[in-house]
Amino acid sequence: MRRRDGTTPEIEADLARQAGGALGWSLLNTAASKVGTLVIGIALARILGPEEFGTFAVAIVALLAVLSFNELGVSLAIVRWDREPAPIVPTVATISVVSSLVLFLACYAAAPAYTAAMGSPGSTPVVRTLLVGILLNGLSAAPAALLQRQFRQRERMVSDQANAWLGALVSIALALAGMGAMSLALGRLAGGLAGALLFLRYVPSAFRLGMDRSLLAPLLRFGLPLAGASMIVFASSYADQLLTGALLGPTQLAFYVLAFNLASWPVAVLSQPLRSVAPAAFARMQSDPALMARNVVWVVGVLAAVAFPVCFVLAGAAPAVVRLVYGLEWEPAGVPLAALGVLAAVRIVVELSYDYLVVLRRASAILLIQAVWLAALVPAVLLGATWWGIGGVAVGQVVVVAAVVLPLYLWRLSAAGVPAGRFLGRLVLPVVAGSGLYATALVLVDRLGSDLLAVALSAAVGLLATGVMLAREPAAVSAVASLRHQPLKAGSAS
Repeated sequence: MRRRDGTTPEIEADLARQAGGALGWSLLNTAASKVGTLVIGIALARILGPEEFGTFAVAIVALLAVLSFNELGVSLAIVRWDREPAPIVPTVATISVVSSLVLFLACYAAAPAYTAAMGSPGSTPVVRTLLVGILLNGLSAAPAALLQRQFRQRERMVSDQANAWLGALVSIALALAGMGAMSLALGRLAGGLAGALLFLRYVPSAFRLGMDRSLLAPLLRFGLPLAGASMIVFASSYADQLLTGALLGPTQLAFYVLAFNLASWPVAVLSQPLRSVAPAAFARMQSDPALMARNVVWVVGVLAAVAFPVCFVLAGAAPAVVRLVYGLEWEPAGVPLAALGVLAAVRIVVELSYDYLVVLRRASAILLIQAVWLAALVPAVLLGATWWGIGGVAVGQVVVVAAVVLPLYLWRLSAAGVPAGRFLGRLVLPVVAGSGLYATALVLVDRLGSDLLAVALSAAVGLLATGVMLAREPAAVSAVASLRHQPLKAGSAS
C-alpha cells in the first residue's frame, strides 16, 4: 500500500536496512580511525613534545575554523534533497570548489596576523601549508555528501582509513627526520589527497562541475543559514582553544588540546557514527513525528548508558591516564582532562539534539542556541584562563554547556514534540552511575601506586556499570541490535 508521501512498507523496510548497514560500517570506520589516531597521536606526541605540538595546534585550529563553513553549507542539500539529488550535484560541487578557492586565498594572506595574535608567529608556514586542505575539502564535499545520502559507509570507511593511515605514516616519517610541526601538516595533506582520489574513484559523477542558475538561489538559501550556524558552532566549540593560545601561549595550548582530544574519544567513537547516519535515518521518519520523537528518546538513553561511564571514568582517572599514555612530560594535560571528560558526556547529548533539530529544519533555533552558547562561553573561558589557567578554561566550558546550552536544547526539543521530562529521565541513571564512577576513579588513582592498575580497575568498574544499565533496557538494546535487519522501530520511551 503506497502512502501519501510515496513510500510503501517495503520501501521503508529497505531504507531501514540500508540505514542499519550504514551505521554498522560507520561504527567500524570510527573505531578503526580512533584506534589508529590514538596510536599515531601517542607516537607523534612523544616524538615532538609539547612545544612543537603547540605550533601545530595553532595551525589546526585555523584550518578547522575555515572548514566549518568552507562550502557554504550547500553539500548537506544533497543529503536532505527530497528528490533524486543527481541534478543538483554539479551546482553543489561548483559552489564548493569556488568558495574553497576564495577562502584559501583570503586565509593565506591573513595567516601572519593570525599566528601573531596566537603568540606563535613562527607557525605561519605550518598554517599556510595546512590551508591547502581547504581546497581538498571543497573538492570532496559533494562526493562525501552523495556517499552519505546513499548509505555507502563502506566506501566512506575505505577513504577515511586511507586518509588517516597514509597521513599518519607520512607525519611519523617526517617527524623522525626532524621536520617538527611541519611533519604533521604535510602528513595531513597527504592523507587528504588520498581520500579525495578515492572519492573520485567511488563517485566520479560528483566531481563534475556545472551551474544551473535556477538552483543557485535555493541552494544558497538552504546552505547559508547552515554555514552561518556552523561558524557559530565552530566558535562555540573552539573559542576555548583560540583564547587559550592567545592568553597562555602555544605550549599551554598543546597541553589543553591533548586533553581535549583525549576527552573527545567517547564522543568520536560513540556519537560520531550515529551522527553520520542519523540525519538521513531521521529524515526517513518525517512523515511520522511521533515515531521520530520516540526513537530519539530511546536512542539518547542507550547512548548515555554506554558513553557516560567512559566519560566519567576518563575524568576521574585523568592524571593517571595522561601519565600512562603520553608520559610525564605531558602530565599538565591531566588538569583540564578532569573537567573535559565530564564535558564529553554532555556534548554527546547536545550533538544528538542538534542533529534532530537539523532534520526538523529548526535552523533559527539552532542559531539562537549557538549564539547564546558563544556569548556565555567567552567570558567564562576568559575568567577561567585568567584565574586558573588551562584547568579554569575546561571548568568554564563545563559550566556553560551544562547550565546554559543543554537547557536551551531541551526547551527546543520540547517545542518540537520531544517531552523534556522523558528525555531527561533517560539520563538520570547514567548521571548517577557516572558520578559514582568518577569518585571511584579518583580514589583508585590516589590510593594505588600504579597508574596502570588504577586505570584498569576504574575501566573494569565502568564496564560493569554499563552492563548493568544496558540490562535494564532490553527493549532498546534489542532495537539497536536489529537496526541492520529490521525496519526502524520506536523502542521504549518510558
